[in-house]
Amino acid sequence: MARDSQAALIALNRFGFGARGGAAGDFINAASDPRGFVLAELARPNSALLEVPGLLSTPELGKQVFDYQFEIQQARNAAKAAQQGASETPPQDAKGQQRRNLSLSTAAKEIAGKDPAMQPQAADSANAAMTPSATMQPPTMQTVAGPPKPPAQPLNIIQKTFRAEALARLQRGVVADCGFVERLVVFWSNHFCISANKGALARMWAGSFEREAIRPHVLGRFGDMLKTVEQHPAMLFFLDNQQSLGPESRAGINRNRGLNENLAREIMELHTLGVGGGYTQDDVTALARVITGWTFAGRRGQLGAPGSFVFNANAHQPGPQQVLGKTYAQAGLAQGEAVLSDIARHPSTAKFIASKFARHFVADDPPPALVAKLQDTFTRTDGDLRALATALVQSNEAWQAPLTKMRSPYEFLLASGRLLARNPEDPGRYLNGLNLLGQPLWSPAGPNGFPDTAAAWAAPEGIKLRLDISAQLGSQLADRFDPRDLLELIAADAASVETRRTIERAESRQQALALLLMSPEFQRR
Repeated sequence: MARDSQAALIALNRFGFGARGGAAGDFINAASDPRGFVLAELARPNSALLEVPGLLSTPELGKQVFDYQFEIQQARNAAKAAQQGASETPPQDAKGQQRRNLSLSTAAKEIAGKDPAMQPQAADSANAAMTPSATMQPPTMQTVAGPPKPPAQPLNIIQKTFRAEALARLQRGVVADCGFVERLVVFWSNHFCISANKGALARMWAGSFEREAIRPHVLGRFGDMLKTVEQHPAMLFFLDNQQSLGPESRAGINRNRGLNENLAREIMELHTLGVGGGYTQDDVTALARVITGWTFAGRRGQLGAPGSFVFNANAHQPGPQQVLGKTYAQAGLAQGEAVLSDIARHPSTAKFIASKFARHFVADDPPPALVAKLQDTFTRTDGDLRALATALVQSNEAWQAPLTKMRSPYEFLLASGRLLARNPEDPGRYLNGLNLLGQPLWSPAGPNGFPDTAAAWAAPEGIKLRLDISAQLGSQLADRFDPRDLLELIAADAASVETRRTIERAESRQQALALLLMSPEFQRR
């Protein structure tokens, strides 16, 4: 049984989000057929899709945020006009005019001045102040986060949307049988990351970007995902491509503006070829010219439905371009799509993706044989990502490597929710926990995403915060669980003697639960 238990631990932790406390069969099922347990999720039709009532499409969300911002601007203009009019008001009507000015000014401040949508970095702080529900709550941690915060402002449409998208994602992760497909979603979403802190549009679109550009292709073709990602309004906004004009295009000549190379550079450096992948600065510039005109329609909808991807021919640099030694003479949108199709099939892309995939799931320094196997699969199947995931699970190297990776904050909080059988009804405390641990949802510090190495998440301060969270969960929930029973659920015979002894010798059940959540069997993958 010991070897099966070790394989079950790997199946649940390395490839999934851990065993569920309310489903005692998870570990048993994983132990009976570890590889089959993981691969079963890949066989389910549409297993990656997330279709939840109330979650809208990117254009629908775009229209909402455009209208919202327009209302804010109208309120500001009204307040400004009222203030200007006050100076011209006859003295006998001063008090009445002042009252009207105060009313308009206050309304404008409430809508605009304190609006986290206009200052998106503040939105998660507002989340932190929300009153939580009585569900499983990774922490606000008053001892860590400081004194109590003032009451939250009413949620605006952008905050509501962000929280609804977050809740749908969290709930899917908590209830999944193994969680392998959700782990794939998280991996690819971080690979093709945007940041919700870019602005109101990015925060509004963070969830729809993942639902529309990532999930449909997680088990499809890499080339299809690449095209969908780079044409998605959220990515175009995040990397400023809507500002990029071909220098010789009609718009470029009229406005005396030129290229923005952000998207082109990240396509090559972070999304496909990787650093040292054989491209030059000239290739970046050429690709930037190729994808001029890739933008999204604004509030007035002159080029298409507000918030939808559109190709603006007036902004596109005319003429053939040479990228990676090949000349592309196609006109308009087809030119960029042809370049992306070829880059997706480039040998450097296969190597970069295979290495990153193995590093995420297996080891910071993945076995070269595994990387070679994944690279060959990627190339041979024309970027079939289901085949790539299958090859990973079927490789011996993925099961023989020791559990040295550290769960990321997101994985840690999801694993805690699964073990403690708490399906979230409110995302606030999860969002708090992610902020506290340095992995705010959909908000990496840069276009390279969150780090994916053990050292990044095993720093002393991070471990201390995890311990604080575990201690709080222990104090809240220990009366509902016996930590010794939970240890059997997550590790059974694979639990070390040291872990068993530590939990048995704990001074209290609360302490025992906290120690279980901090054990290698729970933290390592």
